[in-house]
Amino acid sequence: MMSRRSVMLVCSALLSAALLAGCNYGGEEPVKEKDFAVSTSVKTAIGAAGSTFVNPIMQKWISTYQQAHPAVLVNYRPVGSGAGIAALKNSELEIAASDMPLNDEQLKEMAPVLQVPIAAGAVCAVYNLPALKAPLRFSASTLAGIFIGNIISWQDPAIARDNPGVALPHAAIIVVHRAEGSGTTSIFTSYLTKVSPEWSKKIGNGLTVNWPVGIAQQGSTGVLDFVKQSVGTIGYAELNYAAAQHLPVASIQNRAGVFVAPSSASTTAAVAAFDSELAQDARASIVDPPASAKEAYPIAGISFFLIAKDGTDAVERQAIRDFTQYIVTGGQDLSEGLDYARLPKPVQDHAIGLLGQMQSNGQPIKAS
Repeated sequence: MMSRRSVMLVCSALLSAALLAGCNYGGEEPVKEKDFAVSTSVKTAIGAAGSTFVNPIMQKWISTYQQAHPAVLVNYRPVGSGAGIAALKNSELEIAASDMPLNDEQLKEMAPVLQVPIAAGAVCAVYNLPALKAPLRFSASTLAGIFIGNIISWQDPAIARDNPGVALPHAAIIVVHRAEGSGTTSIFTSYLTKVSPEWSKKIGNGLTVNWPVGIAQQGSTGVLDFVKQSVGTIGYAELNYAAAQHLPVASIQNRAGVFVAPSSASTTAAVAAFDSELAQDARASIVDPPASAKEAYPIAGISFFLIAKDGTDAVERQAIRDFTQYIVTGGQDLSEGLDYARLPKPVQDHAIGLLGQMQSNGQPIKAS
């Protein structure tokens, strides 16, 4: 039989799905209610929430894993990295997914947690200029200039230099950004901070920033919906979401001077460029790879599961470890088909080592 906590979690999932279906929900699209159907075979339910960045592959991981492990129900809510971290801090769920790992000072404010790398992916600039026949190209300085508000017209000379021969529209640029705490925002603003001294000085990076220009929208779907419906707009989102909406994505100039389109392969090249840094600390940033990485897309990040190091329910803790270990091993096979990059072997090994530190009532949780 399911524990009382698991029953409550399943009921909560059903109620949440029903409420989200009936309300004007402004965040990510909720998982359909059928996905929360309670089977008599379910023995353990895991509550997880956070990153919208990983939601597409997360849903695939969950469905694939539950086919082989019907006794485990995973309820993942893509509410944004900030909200997921807050819920974990308040002991409201078992797993938070974040695209911005906690630093040492932030970790001191929480009960001991493990930060397990689970996925790598690209953040892309999406726009709505239907008259253009080919994807736009942006240098780092041009992209930063748009989002800081220095470049306000699509016919600005900086955009024209990046796109020679392109008939740019005579129209104002409308910037769209995330409203809530977002790991996607953290990755994007980390890149702008690294490539633009002005951005670094005036705005900086984080799950939320004080945007100098633009219109705020809730969730990745909110940003993409607004861009898709509004000519002249530009925003940022995960590659998988942009592809699903059939929105054009810009190629970004990397440090080698090459304009690179976001893809699984170009993100893999970015991750590989930071092999030595990631071997020392999986939290290392992978934005703006060095010039030696000529094929690397420069705006990419690694997402993490934040999991309490210890807990009281041994069965639940075992299920969390087994599900997470599947993600960082066999689950990586699903990455490229969903526009993510496979984690390199050293990072996978690091993740498995972290899972080896999981405990229940002070006793280690071993791999099944």
